[in-house]
Amino acid sequence: MQEADRTDRAIMLTLARDARTPVSRVADEVGLSQSACTRRIQALEASGRLKGYGARFDHRALGFHVTALVDITLSTQIEEELAQFERAVAQIDGVVECMLVSGAHDYRLKIICRDLDDYERLHREHLGRLPRVTTISSSFVLRAVPTRSEADALFK
Repeated sequence: MQEADRTDRAIMLTLARDARTPVSRVADEVGLSQSACTRRIQALEASGRLKGYGARFDHRALGFHVTALVDITLSTQIEEELAQFERAVAQIDGVVECMLVSGAHDYRLKIICRDLDDYERLHREHLGRLPRVTTISSSFVLRAVPTRSEADALFK
């Protein structure tokens, strides 16, 4: 796969900051004609570098006041058992990220809940019933510290 050039990175950064930016404005910002910019965007989409467009939400404003980071250790590393675990996790409402990680644990989940009672229910009804789980360790986010955006980290 060809490396993204400076123009592609500028297009992706512009769209990452605001996916609703009109192509005409993206083109102006990166110094291309609108048609050339459209072709570049289509090529980024076709290559899989640009996977989609979305909105960001304020979880707290929507009534979700608890973010939990949950480390999970499994009893096995057999590929089919990992796949079974991943399929089960994908069915749990509230799990917004599931990552296979290196280190002391096998997976880290990011879970968004309304409150601690909601998390306790999710833990009891879902996390505790996941296949092959030997340990579950939960940490709760007290405050999210603003950092560089993913786009800024990738494209600057």
